[in-house]
Amino acid sequence: MKKIVLHGRKVVGGLVEGEALVTKEMISGWGGINPAEGTIIDVRHELHGQSFKGKILVFPGAKGSSGWSSFFHYTRRNGNAPIGLIFNVMNTKVALGSVVIHSPAVTDFDQDPLAIIETGDWVKIDADKGIVEITKRNS
Repeated sequence: MKKIVLHGRKVVGGLVEGEALVTKEMISGWGGINPAEGTIIDVRHELHGQSFKGKILVFPGAKGSSGWSSFFHYTRRNGNAPIGLIFNVMNTKVALGSVVIHSPAVTDFDQDPLAIIETGDWVKIDADKGIVEITKRNS
């Protein structure tokens, strides 16, 4: 199996591993996700209808209102949150969202995770060390 290691910066510490769900599109909280189900509901989004519950969400970053973090907070309270976050663009929305879902999160990588990680890849996040290990699903 082919393994790839990325180095980044911790946003929220912890260790987790699981299946990746990847999008190259920013995610909106308000009007973009259903926190009761952990799904993308934005009809224009490439992941429309897909669930991020129990997955490692790999995405460029957050867009939309400052309510982004509260919608992701409700995914955690409802048991539907992603188990980890990997993203490129840091802003206050995604930073606070990472904190409120209590999942390991990493950003500021030495390589673009969106160019390397694919949906279905197995990903291990060691956020305290800023390390992401990817096992390619097609290897």
